[in-house]
Amino acid sequence: MIIVSDTSPINYLVLIDEIELLPKLFEQVIIPPAVEKELRHPAAPKAVKQWINSPPAWLEIRDASALDPTIHLDAGETAAISLALEINADQILLDDKKAVKVAIARGLGVAGTLNVLELAAIRGWIDLPTVLAKLQKTNFRALPDLIQKLLDEDAQRNQRPG
Repeated sequence: MIIVSDTSPINYLVLIDEIELLPKLFEQVIIPPAVEKELRHPAAPKAVKQWINSPPAWLEIRDASALDPTIHLDAGETAAISLALEINADQILLDDKKAVKVAIARGLGVAGTLNVLELAAIRGWIDLPTVLAKLQKTNFRALPDLIQKLLDEDAQRNQRPG
């Protein structure tokens, strides 16, 4: 499975100590240099900068041969979507609403941080309420109704009969 990621999902998964979910779910993740640069930015959290300074073997950094000039997003999102289109990625990891709309409009399969966490919870790898509580202590933004829906679905999945 070919997966390209933008900055946000990697950033938040590092911050909540769940970055190892990515290779468990996808084996390898590809990021463009623009995303690597954002992860190294002086304003990035210390843990994120430390992580990208010693990237794991499952992370590949690859540039798109050309950026799609019709994409009007930030550098990381533009490069990630352009790369995903170029290499015919199975999925792109994005959190930004505008970036998600652009990717879907171009036929890309999209997942975000919450999708990664939900899939890991379905597989029994994490306790979703605990991990979502950690995520909510960061500056991650999601509608409270969406978080509650994920928690309700998780509780329903984990109900034991009789």
